[in-house]
Amino acid sequence: MLRAGGSAADAAAAMVLASCVAETVFTGLGGGGYATYYEASTGTVHCLDFFVAVPGLAGTRRARPQQVPIDFGGEIVPYAVGPSTVAVPGIPAGVSVLHERWGRLPWPEVVAPALHHAERGVVLAPMHAKVLSTIAAAMLIGPGAAVYSRDGASLPAGSLVRHPGLDVALAILRDEGAGAFYHGAVAEQMVSTIGELGDLSEADLSAYAVRDTTPRQAELDTTVVLARGEDLDDLLGTLAGLELCDDEPEMARRMVAALRARPRRGDTTSLAVSDANGNVCAVTTSMGLSSGVWLPGYGIHLNSMLGEGELLRDDLVPGERMGSMMSPLVVLRDGRPVIAAGAAGGSRIRSALAQVLVNVLRRQMPAQAAIVAPRLNPVPGRVHVEPGFSAEVLVALAESDVVVPWPALDSYFGGVAAIDATGPGADPRRGGDTHSI
Repeated sequence: MLRAGGSAADAAAAMVLASCVAETVFTGLGGGGYATYYEASTGTVHCLDFFVAVPGLAGTRRARPQQVPIDFGGEIVPYAVGPSTVAVPGIPAGVSVLHERWGRLPWPEVVAPALHHAERGVVLAPMHAKVLSTIAAAMLIGPGAAVYSRDGASLPAGSLVRHPGLDVALAILRDEGAGAFYHGAVAEQMVSTIGELGDLSEADLSAYAVRDTTPRQAELDTTVVLARGEDLDDLLGTLAGLELCDDEPEMARRMVAALRARPRRGDTTSLAVSDANGNVCAVTTSMGLSSGVWLPGYGIHLNSMLGEGELLRDDLVPGERMGSMMSPLVVLRDGRPVIAAGAAGGSRIRSALAQVLVNVLRRQMPAQAAIVAPRLNPVPGRVHVEPGFSAEVLVALAESDVVVPWPALDSYFGGVAAIDATGPGADPRRGGDTHSI
């Protein structure tokens, strides 16, 4: 996209669509997300909210969801799947608005890479295969078994993954635009597939609209961090209360204190991009664990956000947005971007982003080094740590918690995508990759 003269918005939209083909254990056209965009010509930051909306505008008729047990590191966690867990998808509308607002290339060119991969299939990356094996109970329901399994077992790394019909859906997106997913043929199929077992209706789809929101901000060191500011884990509040210092053991103590929170889980994907004109974009998307509901003929796996207990608030109102921990951000110093970043990983989104920002802003690390550096994640009574922390830091952490060492960098600690003046950075914990133009 950038080589062709496209903007950061063109590249971000193309990358999101490509991830909906290549990273379907994390995201898809049936999910939702957020984009934070720095517009160089005006020096302003915009937050596009295209996360999923609560269905039910036509009245409630929800059936009981199906419960599936998922093993997270030895802890069995029940999740809900099925038609009643499907919320109104936002990704088709979100990438469309992102392109309409700030894109330069023709829309068919933006969709083309994703369509290319959908037609030919994608190779399952090792980290994606690992995640797939963990969440197989949800991913292998119904048509998912034919997509993600072979001989009764989830696909191993290196397998070619095809989503029959996804190329058709992307061709419709290319030719008819996002409207087809909210008013046209794809929308009709979505309502028909959910049927009487869920809340999603024509009214819910036709009422969906992307929101351009004013970002909130927090000061961190000599910079200002801008993000949507309504994430369930309050990333900006955490950063605002985080006092940085150069003493590594003390900084580790402060980080743990700032991050103390109830553990949550989630499956998301994130990206960051900048262009030659100085525009910067960070995007995070997700479809939750996935519902096990697929759109016949279109290869789209629908989200399970209404089955994600940590996202269910008491004030769920049809037509309103569901809550989320996702919070892509842009950091400014003297009005100019220093770094743009987003993270995947549920409750570890906040801890991953906070630690990467400290590495870049205080320790002067390039984005890639900041991402690869070891991370910690506190839970009640314990602090999980990756290898690479000094003995002094581990001793300091052990003063108040049981320190749980991990043998290697792990996707448990989240996956960050970022870009700064030194170039892009991607997280090996989730098979991330970078490209510089």
